[in-house]
Amino acid sequence: MDMGYNEENCDFGGYPMYLGELMVCHLKKMHDHFWWQFPLGVVVGILAVVLAAFLFLLIACLFVDQKKKQQHDNLFYRGMMYFYIRIVMVVLRVRVHTKGLEQTPKNGRFLLVCNHLSDADPVILNYFFRKSQLAFITKRENTSMFIVGPLMHKTMCQPINRENDREALKTILECIRLIKEDEVSVAVFPEGRIEGDGLLHHFRSGVFKIAQKTKVPIVVCTLKNPAEIFVNLPKLKPTDVWLNLIKVIQPEDYAEMNTVQIADTVYHLMAQDLGSELVAQE
Repeated sequence: MDMGYNEENCDFGGYPMYLGELMVCHLKKMHDHFWWQFPLGVVVGILAVVLAAFLFLLIACLFVDQKKKQQHDNLFYRGMMYFYIRIVMVVLRVRVHTKGLEQTPKNGRFLLVCNHLSDADPVILNYFFRKSQLAFITKRENTSMFIVGPLMHKTMCQPINRENDREALKTILECIRLIKEDEVSVAVFPEGRIEGDGLLHHFRSGVFKIAQKTKVPIVVCTLKNPAEIFVNLPKLKPTDVWLNLIKVIQPEDYAEMNTVQIADTVYHLMAQDLGSELVAQE
């Protein structure tokens, strides 16, 4: 007999309905709606957290006075930086394949050197050497970048004037001081700039005076493919990046070398690791 049951509204057309039947009917309705509401809620929740985190970062950076010299590494800003780097890497779908990082010195400071291919290079190195408190030597223009500038200031990054040797020397001397006083380890791209052709170019040897004067290990790394992150971003494609710690050169291994010889040694280590197809013929 047709009881006039309307399943969509749990309506039995005025006929009595057992409590169990009513509960089952409403649970079925909830299930039918829940399958699309749940993932939507997750996405909205993630976006809300990211937005709140970004606003927090923005407010924190607004209180940074970059005209005031930073005396010590700020662990709060450094930890916050690592947190946001991780978010950015997930959002941009960056997959970093590492090799040799177990060689990283566990005790004491060091000078890290790497080839320079994109603006993503310091981001990747900072994250994978986060236990080492890296402070980068960077071009002056980067200090005025939105959010990035204040974070760099608080984590002891040192701007360098590449057009003025006297000013550049002051930056080198400050990096020497930071290592000697056990404030941070220093990271530098000895090529001095991004050439844009994806190849390894010859070094500016002056940065190796940092190692020469502090007698710390030189951590030699290479990066492959980081520039593709920005190429793949509009296509929403993932990007594979390779980070290789080739060798840690101990102070006794370069004790008798001058800065030009140290630079030449490091250059050939990188060139051998990258392969001739990724080395500029200069």
